[in-house]
Amino acid sequence: MTRRALSRSSLSMLGLTGLLAVVGVAIALGPDPAVRGAFAGAPAFDAQGHRGARGLYPENTWPAFQAALAIGVTTLEMDAGLTEDGFVVVHHDRKLDPARTRGAGGQWVGEPAPALAELWFADLAPYDVGRARPGGKVAKRFPAQVPIDGVPIPLLAEVLARAEIASNRTMRYNVEVKTSPLAPGETAPPDIFADYLIETLRLAGVTERTTIQSFDWRALRYAQKVAPEIATVYLTAEQSWLNNLERGQPGTSPWTAGIDIDEHDGSIARAIQAAGGAVWSPYFRDLQPADLAEARRLGLRVVVWTVNDPADMAALIDQGVSGIITDYPDRLRLVMADKGLALPPQFGAAPKAAD
Repeated sequence: MTRRALSRSSLSMLGLTGLLAVVGVAIALGPDPAVRGAFAGAPAFDAQGHRGARGLYPENTWPAFQAALAIGVTTLEMDAGLTEDGFVVVHHDRKLDPARTRGAGGQWVGEPAPALAELWFADLAPYDVGRARPGGKVAKRFPAQVPIDGVPIPLLAEVLARAEIASNRTMRYNVEVKTSPLAPGETAPPDIFADYLIETLRLAGVTERTTIQSFDWRALRYAQKVAPEIATVYLTAEQSWLNNLERGQPGTSPWTAGIDIDEHDGSIARAIQAAGGAVWSPYFRDLQPADLAEARRLGLRVVVWTVNDPADMAALIDQGVSGIITDYPDRLRLVMADKGLALPPQFGAAPKAAD
């Protein structure tokens, strides 16, 4: 089957059939009838573990999520990818990452790495993402990251099932759709991608405790139409390495689903409100006090990413953000305690390092 054949009609035949076979526990859980509304039971302050606990354990793996649960977070933040045969997996990049991926026999993946959309789920089995490549970008950025061997790229349904059991069905989830209008050939289209993700969340029974986020607002606006029970998070960055808003530039950004920020007087909050979003999630260094105040006046929650310095965390909490996404949830928890904020419950123990 080619990626072009991946469609809504193939949804039940591919991804969901596989989910029934691989993670029946998630299906058995079913929806929680006691939960109502996208933010039902949400805390006043949202402590999110970025890719689990990326600064401490290999990102987007069960050990990283297990560590975040043990530390105590309100939300597990993660990224979703879609394989050629319709399985939603937890993985940040659209392609395999040579900085943290080994193949059969322990060889590091080289460039050009294959895209997830070119691989069937069975093709992912030989890959190990449990440690950073020595001297690579991940190893340099996170030198304290605990290495663990034999760690696969996980199914989203498997992560949800395990987290639901570990947290007694109380954990919240923030899942990012990793599509890009600048690389349409590397993933399924945003609407097809969103369909598979939404169906996975519904099978796991977690839609009312889950948000879908993306820099690609096309996926968010589509998700709002077909799954109004799931709140959407509008990611933004205005940096040299990514500027999905293009404020002050002619025309409409390809990222913003036809919404021109300049037609809203350059107001991000008003543009997100017009798009139907519930949460604005800016890169924390882009956040301006006036923009935060306007977002709060309009009823938007503001959850900033990715904040790793305790001094920055403390300052942002003082400014009144609704939540923080961090690679180091242990640091955020200490800051929260110092600020007198309610601390999330802790579940289980952190995983052990490789021998």
